[in-house]
Amino acid sequence: MNLRRDLVRSASLALPLLLSGCSYFLPTKRHLPAPIAPAVVQNATPEELVKLVDQRWDALKTLTITAEVTAHTRDKDEPGIRCNFVLQKPKMFRAVGRYFGVMIFDMASNGATFTLVIPSKNLVINGSDAASEKSATDWENLRPNDFLDAIVVRGIDPDDDYMVSSETETVEDAAKKHLYIEPEYVLSVSRHKSGHENLPVRTITFHRDDMQPYDQYVYDKDGALEAQIFYSNYTTFSAGKYPSRIIIKRPQDGIEFDLAVEQVHENENVPLPAGEFNVEIPKGATIRNLK
Repeated sequence: MNLRRDLVRSASLALPLLLSGCSYFLPTKRHLPAPIAPAVVQNATPEELVKLVDQRWDALKTLTITAEVTAHTRDKDEPGIRCNFVLQKPKMFRAVGRYFGVMIFDMASNGATFTLVIPSKNLVINGSDAASEKSATDWENLRPNDFLDAIVVRGIDPDDDYMVSSETETVEDAAKKHLYIEPEYVLSVSRHKSGHENLPVRTITFHRDDMQPYDQYVYDKDGALEAQIFYSNYTTFSAGKYPSRIIIKRPQDGIEFDLAVEQVHENENVPLPAGEFNVEIPKGATIRNLK
C-alpha cells in the first residue's frame, strides 16, 4: 500500500510540471552572444591602402626597439633574452641579444651581407643576407631578415602588383565571453618572375577600425611561405602607435620568436654612433663564410 501511495504521489507532482512545459523535462536552447561590431569602420581604395603603407615607410629614417624575446624551436623553448634592434634606412640593421647581461648574439647587416657573432662558441658567421645554407644549431641560423621583415612593414615596390580584398572575421574573447566582428582589408602583393605567373611576395592584413597592420605573411623568391608575423596590443610609445607584441613564425626553419616590445624610438634627432653597425670580432674566433 505504501508503495502504491508513493507512486501516485510522484505522478501527481510530475503532472503539473509536464503540463506547464517545465524545462526540467524539455530540451533547452543555448543562446550565443550576438557579435559586437567596431564603433568605427574605415574605408579605403586599394590605391589609398598602398599609399598608407608607403607613407609610413617613407617617413621612417631610423628605428630602435627594445624587447624581451623568447624563441621556440622544434626541440625546446629558449629562455627569454633582452634584445635591442636598430634600423637605419636604406639598409643598415643591428640586433644584439643578452641574457642577464651576457651577450648571446651580435648581428649586423648592410643590407647585402651580414656578420653574426655567437660569443659562447667563439664563432663568427659571414654571408649574404639571402644565404640559404643552414646549420643544425638553431641560433646559428639567425638572419637579419628574421627580424627585419617583422619590426617594420616596408613600402610596396613600384614594380610589384597588388590587389585588395575585403573580409570579415569573427573572433571570440573567452575571458569576456564576447564575440567580436573584425572587418579587414587584405593587401596581397605579387611579383612577376620570368617563366612563371606572378608569385606572391607578401600579404598584409589591416583592421578597418584603426587601419593598423595585424598580420603579415612573407614569401620567399620561389613563392613558398617564409614567415608569418602577427601584431597585437598596439600601444602609444614615443614613436607613436606600435604593437607591443610581435610573433614571428618561420615554418621552414622550425623556429618562432615572441617579442614583448618595451621601448620604441623613431627618427630621433640624436645621430646614431658611427660604429653602431659594426660588430666586434673576438680574438681567435672560428670564422664561417656562408655561400
